[in-house]
Amino acid sequence: MHKRIWKLFLLIGAITIGLFTLIYTDDLTNELKEEERKSVKIWMQAIKQLTESNEGDAELGLTLEVISQNTTIPIVIIDAQSEIIFHRNLNVSEIEDTTLIKLELEKLKKVDPFVIDLGDGELQYLYYDDSVLIKKLEWFPIIQLSVVALFIFIAYVAFNGARKAEQDQVWVGMSKETAHQLGTPTSSMLGWVDLLKMKEENADIAIELEKDVQRLQVITDRFSKIGSKPELIEQPLVLVVEDIVAYLKRRIATNVRLNIVVGNEPYLFVNVNKVLFQWVLENLCKNAVDAIKGNGQVDIILRKTKKHVEIDIKDNGKGLHRNQYKSIFKPGYTTKLRGWGLGLSLARRIVEGYHGGKLFVKESELGKGSTFRITLPKV
Repeated sequence: MHKRIWKLFLLIGAITIGLFTLIYTDDLTNELKEEERKSVKIWMQAIKQLTESNEGDAELGLTLEVISQNTTIPIVIIDAQSEIIFHRNLNVSEIEDTTLIKLELEKLKKVDPFVIDLGDGELQYLYYDDSVLIKKLEWFPIIQLSVVALFIFIAYVAFNGARKAEQDQVWVGMSKETAHQLGTPTSSMLGWVDLLKMKEENADIAIELEKDVQRLQVITDRFSKIGSKPELIEQPLVLVVEDIVAYLKRRIATNVRLNIVVGNEPYLFVNVNKVLFQWVLENLCKNAVDAIKGNGQVDIILRKTKKHVEIDIKDNGKGLHRNQYKSIFKPGYTTKLRGWGLGLSLARRIVEGYHGGKLFVKESELGKGSTFRITLPKV
C-alpha cells in the first residue's frame, strides 16, 4: 500500500512539474514572439526608409544599423510578381541558390506577411519566421520533460534493483541458515535409525523413519542450493516429473488424481537441477490440490514447441481473478489461512533465475480451474 502511494505521489509530482514547465515556457515563448513581431515591424520600416531615402540623408546610418541588427530572424521580401527582392538569415548553404530560397519562402508563407507600401501603388511583401532562439525554446519543455522522465525511470529501476538485491540477500541468508540448522539433527537422526535397524522388532519403524530422514535431507539440499549457482544436468523431463508425482501421490487426498500427459515427444531432454526443479513442481502441484474442493484432478502436461519445452500444471479447482495473475508471485501474498506466501515466489525465482525459463499463469477461470505454465529452453 505504501509503495503504491509513493508511486502515486511521484507521478503527481512529475505531472505537476511538466504542466508548470509547459505553461511557463508557452507564455514566455508567446511574449518573445510578440517582441520579435515588433522587431520585424521596426525592421520593415527601416527597409522602407532605406528604399525611399537619398544617399545623403542624415538618418541613413541609423537605418542601416537597425537593418544590420537582425541576425536571427529569417526574412524574405518579394514584390507583387513574387520575385525575391531581399532575404536574410535563411537556412541555405549558397546565397545565390534561388531554388533553395524559394523552398524556404514556401515555409514562411504559412504566416500572413507584412505589406510594405512604397507609394505609387508599388507594394512589397515581407515574410518572416520565428528566430532560432524561439524554436529552441519551444523544444525546451519537451527536452526537459524527457530528462525528468529518464531521471525518474533510472531512479525507479535503481530503487527496485536495490530492493530486489536486498530481498535476494534475505532469501539466501534464510535458506543457508535453514540448511545449516537442519543438517545437524538430520545427521543425528540417521545414526538413531541405524541403531533401530539393529533390533529386528524395530525394523519396520526404522524403514519408515529412514524415509522421513531422507526427505529431510532432500529439503536441506534444496535450501543449501539457494544463492549458489546450481549445476544443470541434461536429463529426460518425464523421469523428473514421474519421480516427484510418485512422491506426492502417497501424500495427497485420494479424491484428487495426479496425471502426467506426454505430448508429441515422449522423452524430452532438458537442462535442470533435479532437486530445485522438483521443488517447483511440488509447490505448483500442492497449490493445485489445495485449490480443489471435493473430487478433482491435476494434469501435468509436457510438450515441445519450436522454441521451448512447456510444462502445464492444470487443475479444476476454484480458479483465480485476473488481477491475481501477477500478485500471487509476490512474496507474502497468499490466499491460505496458514500460508506464508513464499512458495510461488520461490518457484519463479528457481525457474527464471536458475533455469532461464518462465513461470506464469497461462489461464484461469473462477469455479473452473487454473493452468500454470513453465517454459524451459530447448536442449
